[in-house]
Amino acid sequence: MRLDKFLKVSRLIKRRTVANELSSGGGVTVNGKVAKPSTEINVGDELTLDLGRRVLTVRVECVPEKAVPAQSAASLYTVIADAYNGPHLTE
Repeated sequence: MRLDKFLKVSRLIKRRTVANELSSGGGVTVNGKVAKPSTEINVGDELTLDLGRRVLTVRVECVPEKAVPAQSAASLYTVIADAYNGPHLTE
């Protein structure tokens, strides 16, 4: 499955066009290498998404043949790291 489609199906990114733009701009790496939207995703791949103030790293657990229900979308990946790089709010 293509990277941009996996990001959409897994609901890591809301729309495929946004996933396409993010990966075209170098915001996604697959196994440590900058990936294009057409990069093929396989089970075991490690994806790192640079979402501006947030950097999310996930491991691909399952690559479906087609879209899956929203309830099972989170089962397609495991979060390895979730870092927030913005200002921290204090009381």
